[in-house]
Amino acid sequence: MKNRIFGLVMASVLTVSAFCGCGASMTAADSDQKGGSVPENAANAAAYSIVCTTFPQYDWIRNIIGGDSDKFQLTMLLDQGMDLHSYQPTAEDIAKIADADMFVYVGGESDGWVDSALKEATNKDMKVVNMLDALGTAVKEEEVVPGMQAEEEEGGEEGPEYDEHVWLSLKNAVALTNVLADNIQALDPDNKSDYMENAGKYVDELNDLDGRYELTVSKGKRQAILFGDRFPFRYMADDYGLTYYAAFVGCSAESEAGFETITFLAQKVDELKLPVILTIEGADHSIAESIKKTTDSKNQEILTMNSMQSVTAKAVADGETYLNVMEDNLNVLSQALN
Repeated sequence: MKNRIFGLVMASVLTVSAFCGCGASMTAADSDQKGGSVPENAANAAAYSIVCTTFPQYDWIRNIIGGDSDKFQLTMLLDQGMDLHSYQPTAEDIAKIADADMFVYVGGESDGWVDSALKEATNKDMKVVNMLDALGTAVKEEEVVPGMQAEEEEGGEEGPEYDEHVWLSLKNAVALTNVLADNIQALDPDNKSDYMENAGKYVDELNDLDGRYELTVSKGKRQAILFGDRFPFRYMADDYGLTYYAAFVGCSAESEAGFETITFLAQKVDELKLPVILTIEGADHSIAESIKKTTDSKNQEILTMNSMQSVTAKAVADGETYLNVMEDNLNVLSQALN
């Protein structure tokens, strides 16, 4: 449902990519976060270049390389607040990918541009990590649950559409951290023990937070959540056995919910006596407000969970980390279940 007209865009991007240097995409030199950062005058001297499309991969890798960050030029492409589903690479982005030592991307339908970009790679030894491929059978197809407004498909039947938001499962984060650590160790085997140790410590933190999610859900008065929005938290819901209702699937391009959807969700809020209507990050929460106004009590809180689809360079520079966001999400989830 995305990337319908990408061919012409990519053709123009690839034509000029050879002439482009560094763009505005975020590198590790732009922040001073956990795991260190590349000094501004050392970016060109770094031994290895790693390019990530989204924030979760970027932050996992920062934790893996740790004190050896001076050896890496680490770049996050989606650093301007653009949603994963609407992103198209710039010429500068293609140039960064072309000679990278390692490229990490999600691998869903939103990344349909990647195959063309990789054909332009000048580094034929590049390590490429497709997160969906790495997770294998853990990847889930998008599903339309009762009350959810399905998107109209173009051009007849298509193959299965997979939910791209794999990073919102802490269990997936553990698996992917280990995959990334293996690739980084292969890039720099002389410091393999450092990366193994760093990854091990970080996995322990992820597992600890996963355990706190399980405890919070097990003690919750409710076992259902409702989103007046898209629902990118399918992996999280499945991890902890939560029932969910939402206006749209996680990758939907829809922004307006119909009367039947609003009515169904409002009735479900009343039926389950839900104290919270959830949304994802973004300024427009009009659907959630409409659901609230349609309920009997009209006294629900509208709270936001962060799906990390549009983390900016400024947020990272201000201290945003994957674990911090998931901690905040746990606090919101606790309110929704109690």
